[in-house]
Amino acid sequence: MTEPQKNTPVAERDMTRRRVVVAGGAAVAAAGLGTVAATSASASPDGSSAATPSASASSPSQEVCYRLTSETTEGPYYIDADKIRKNITEGKAGIPMTLRLKLIDSETCKPLAKAAVDIWHCDALGLYSGYEDSSSGGGTPPTGAPPTGTPTDTPTGEPTGTPPTGGPPGGGGGHQDPTDDKRYLRGTQLTDRHGFVEFTTVFPGWYRGRCVHIHAKVHVGGKLTDSGYEGGHACHTGQLFFAEEAVLASAEVAPYSTSTTPRTTLDEDGIYPGNGAEGGLLKLQYRKGKIAKGVVGSLTLGVDPDATNEGTGM
Repeated sequence: MTEPQKNTPVAERDMTRRRVVVAGGAAVAAAGLGTVAATSASASPDGSSAATPSASASSPSQEVCYRLTSETTEGPYYIDADKIRKNITEGKAGIPMTLRLKLIDSETCKPLAKAAVDIWHCDALGLYSGYEDSSSGGGTPPTGAPPTGTPTDTPTGEPTGTPPTGGPPGGGGGHQDPTDDKRYLRGTQLTDRHGFVEFTTVFPGWYRGRCVHIHAKVHVGGKLTDSGYEGGHACHTGQLFFAEEAVLASAEVAPYSTSTTPRTTLDEDGIYPGNGAEGGLLKLQYRKGKIAKGVVGSLTLGVDPDATNEGTGM
């Protein structure tokens, strides 16, 4: 599975200066992680990726403002919000990860309560649940000697028909129907009155053509039903990204270390807009040299609840 490479960032929507507040508590420490080392920079008020003081629950005056969070493509592997849950691992192997997001109205700077946040991402070897046949993970290379001799089914003559159009699978807005009933590493939760939502998952792996990322979609105006979250509209569709240092550290840990898939770096990725926290770059915390013990990722998303951003037309 390859998502199409793009020469320019896809997130070129309204980037008019909006003030949004990174609330105290955006720097989250997972239970048992102890002293942690931040491995990614937060966006500064001017939109650069220079490091800034992180907010904490004990010092609410340390607040950082930045622009409306970038919109990106939904990709082909979205499944509608039908798993309302915090823990989305379903026993999948990988580095434990706590993902904590805060939703804020980008116009008023107030927390966005009762918004439904969807996240979905591939497993440690690049496979998406619901699409294991069409997603292409890494894994152990094949063994045995390659076949010898001359192939007997070599095609001859001139090709006929119209060549396929569009980008390769894995990117863009072209949705694909699920090919299996698995739903690991997918889930939806409602934000609390402070705008916070937290998921228990694993550090994502990678697949050909894309850097390590998590998809996110924010719905407002709907309600919970027996079938999941229904109604309303998607006001934000984005992706969450990982600093290269953390990805390199994860690649030393099994099962990530068994992947034979070429890895695309953050700088090489055609979808990451390159603007730090505004573009979805997570603040990551983990024990230096002991990433296998667990990672905490946190970010404040500034969204416009009145907008409609499905992410399917990118």
